[in-house]
Amino acid sequence: MQFEVLTDIGRKRTVNEDSAAVYTLPDGVLLAVIADGMGGHRGGDFASSTAIQVIGEQFMKLDLSQLKEQEDRAEWLIEAVLHVNRLLYDTANNNEEYKGMGTTLEAALIQGRSCLVSHIGDSRVYAINKEGVRQVTKDHSYVNILLDSGEISEEEAAVHPQRNWIMKAVGSERTIEPDLYSIDLDEETYLLLCTDGLSNKVDKQLMQEIVLSDANLRDKTEELVDLANQMGGEDNISVILIGPTGMEVTQP
Repeated sequence: MQFEVLTDIGRKRTVNEDSAAVYTLPDGVLLAVIADGMGGHRGGDFASSTAIQVIGEQFMKLDLSQLKEQEDRAEWLIEAVLHVNRLLYDTANNNEEYKGMGTTLEAALIQGRSCLVSHIGDSRVYAINKEGVRQVTKDHSYVNILLDSGEISEEEAAVHPQRNWIMKAVGSERTIEPDLYSIDLDEETYLLLCTDGLSNKVDKQLMQEIVLSDANLRDKTEELVDLANQMGGEDNISVILIGPTGMEVTQP
């Protein structure tokens, strides 16, 4: 399994509050994590980078026997996110400079063809193959609530003045309940994790065209980020692109 990680400050921001990383254990067990921080320059950057670092450190200490069953992997993944939430919440409450900080957090744990995704916020995970682009996660956003209730259309959501309001973030509340998704990956399906700096700019058709092109994985990742910048680049842009199962794991 191959992967590429790329984060970019964009064209308008002075600080990159996104963080992204992929961690690997023996036998091809992989954890991909991406986060979009909020709460001011210092708070947002601290929240996202700390979330990625802490969950990665916990993952790298694991014994493979702890991940043998899907129930074990799900339990570990949720508890790891809850641990990060408690850490960030306590830090924010004990340090004035971090008051109000939080972060989105997508964590995809892959073992063989099994993929578990923990989701909080409005960063996204997509499964992409020749059949199309499937958004695995559901945004925890104000606009998505309006969409679900039928109050606005998808076209109205795309330009809604409150489209960046998120209703759930890691570190913003004492307790949190992540969404958990289980998907099966096959030899033709790519997994794309991204922050809204990409998903707000690049539509599904262009995503599919780029990801399924003949370019190598690094070039595909760079093309996605470049396209988001060409279309305005108002936000930080982060992408993790994971190739279909069966490919050898390579470091970016």
